[in-house]
Amino acid sequence: MRIEMWSGPRNLSTAMMYAFGNRADMHVVDEPFYAAYLAETGYAHPMRQEILAAQPQDPDAVIDQLTAPAPDGSPHRYHKHMAQHMTPSVPRDWIAGGVNVFLLRHPARVVASFGAKYPDPALADIGFAQQAELHDRLIGAGGAPVVIDSHDIRAAPELMLRRLCEAIGLAFDPAMLAWPAGGHANDGVWAPVWYGSVHSSTGFAGPEGPLPELDGAGAELADAAMPAYRYLAAKKI
Repeated sequence: MRIEMWSGPRNLSTAMMYAFGNRADMHVVDEPFYAAYLAETGYAHPMRQEILAAQPQDPDAVIDQLTAPAPDGSPHRYHKHMAQHMTPSVPRDWIAGGVNVFLLRHPARVVASFGAKYPDPALADIGFAQQAELHDRLIGAGGAPVVIDSHDIRAAPELMLRRLCEAIGLAFDPAMLAWPAGGHANDGVWAPVWYGSVHSSTGFAGPEGPLPELDGAGAELADAAMPAYRYLAAKKI
């Protein structure tokens, strides 16, 4: 099985990668299109040069890696994707060959968290529109993508992971509920910038509190993302 997990930034995506990566039968890949995305857009993200050096910058080379057998011989692969990395020039035809899951988080939470580390984000930076586009492409091709909300996972990790595994046809493994502190061997080179809190974790954090209060540009950005979020959230398991 090849699991394509489509998320946006600050969205429980690293914890989910650790959950699947703690299975003995799973090879995980962390944001494989990040270097290709930076090379095409020219964005000055933290550790840009290190990222460009660490991954293929040609999307076709990335796709060849993702669709090949797992290099460690694992029967299953889990690919943690940032949906915003899928610029229009990146081929889409390979995506339907995997089991596709869309990981959501309320836009207000994403904007509050991402904006604290990345100044002045735009709608294209937080992945909601791209998630909706990819979801509809899969539906149009006869696919049945799964949608899950990070809020629900944090509220009931075992229940939601069991539901997710059932939805994608994978046996649940209790090892998904906890992992060693300190990160995963397959973390991206950018982990020191973004993964500090999850590196100190050994499992999913507890339920989230009230939504953060935003104003100004942050509130406008969250509002702009809400239509795509509501559209996908209506389909969540």
